[in-house]
Order: sequence, then structure tokens, then C-alpha cells
Amino acid sequence: MTNNQIAAYNAVLKNKSALEVVRWGIERANGHAIVSTNFRPFEAVVLHHCVQVQPDIPVLWVDHGYNRAATYRYAEKLRDMLHLNLKIYVPKLTTAHRDAIYGLVPSINDEAELKKFSAMMKLEPFQRGVQELAPTVWFTALRKVQNPQRARLDILSADETYDTIKISPVFYWTDADMENYLEQHNLPNEWDYFDPAKADEKRECGIHVK
Repeated sequence: MTNNQIAAYNAVLKNKSALEVVRWGIERANGHAIVSTNFRPFEAVVLHHCVQVQPDIPVLWVDHGYNRAATYRYAEKLRDMLHLNLKIYVPKLTTAHRDAIYGLVPSINDEAELKKFSAMMKLEPFQRGVQELAPTVWFTALRKVQNPQRARLDILSADETYDTIKISPVFYWTDADMENYLEQHNLPNEWDYFDPAKADEKRECGIHVK
């Protein structure tokens, strides 16, 4: 898909509902769509949209092992509620093994060590998951308001790293939009979330960086 085609599609998709965007993507995936999640706040919104269109869509989750207890409970609750076809990928090292060899999770002030941590505990299992699932369309929960890096994206983009078309159906939604959707559909949320591979909301772990 050329840059001009992507720009033209984005102009059209911006005026569509999130559910219409998901339908548009599923129709073009030819059975090779996935949705990724980390079970952070508001993830239920995109997951709910995707399973409405394709109930058995593979849900790629990298469990790096450092999630808080509430996040694991949230993941299980959504798996049961939405009947998620959850595909869990884990690092090649356990958390205990990694910590014993490399020490505690690096802080936000240690960029070099954070990159190493991300590569080992998050990027490698994610890359393995994408390779095995081989999607042509990848749905994400990226939103413009999340950070400056993501604000430069759009609903539709070509991800050259993973050779997929990345679709973010709620890209232009605000937090209030997300809250309203959860309330309307009686979906749970979870705020006790922390991603050690990012350590800060404005930092990217590498999955969504070209």
C-alpha cells in the first residue's frame, strides 16, 4: 500500500465509526488479522470492537512477567467476558532468572539498560508472536492523545518492521470517549497498570517505533 493510498484511506476512515473501521480492516485481512493488547487501562474498548466483528480474532499479549496482580486479574476477566482467543507469548527468561543475572528492572533514568530490558522481555516475544501469527492486518489501541510519538500517526499506517497494515480504530478518541464506551457496554477497566519496559507514559518500548 502506497503512502498516497494510506492518506486517502485515512481521510475516509476518519469519518467512520470505530466499529466500521474494524469491519473495513477485517474485510481486507483475508483471515489474517490480529489485535494486540497489554491490558492497560481502556484496552477493553478495542478488544470489544474486534471480537464483535471477528469473535475468534487472535489476541496477541506479551506477558513480560512483571505485570501487577490487578493486571493479571483484569486479563482473565476480559478473557472470560469477551471469550478472547488469547495468544500469550513470554520471554525466554523468567523474571527470577533475568533479575538474578541482570539485576532489578532499570529506572527511567537508565535509557541504555531500559532498551536492553525491552528488547529481551518484550520485543523478542512480540516479534516471535507476530512471526508465528503472520498477520496482514494488526489492530492496536493507539490513540493520538497518548504521547507526541503517537500523535504523528493516524488510524491507518504501514508497519514496515512487521510487514503489516496497522489499524488503530479509536485513534481520535479522548479518555472521555473511552470511559463512556466502557460504561455503555458494562466493560471493566483497570488502573493499577505499569509497564517496566517503558517506565514512563511518554516513552515507547519499541513495538510501535519504526
